[in-house]
Amino acid sequence: MDDKTKQTIQQMNQDPATVQRLLTSQDGRRLIQMMSQANGGPALQQAATSAIRGDTSQIMQMVNQLMQSPEGAALVERINQAAKK
Repeated sequence: MDDKTKQTIQQMNQDPATVQRLLTSQDGRRLIQMMSQANGGPALQQAATSAIRGDTSQIMQMVNQLMQSPEGAALVERINQAAKK
């Protein structure tokens, strides 16, 4: 995972409104779908709960795994760009 993605995840952890906006976008919904398929819903929920509590390691690992595919990498890049707006 690149530094830009790590920074975006950390910033999102501090801004719930941005998280809500991004996760309800088309790309955000696709991200959740892909992460659920790859890791299972309960694992994703646990990673999200940990991230809310400040431990982003699980969610970062999931994003890193997702970025191994061209679709996942493009999706994360679009979300990074949207987070800057």
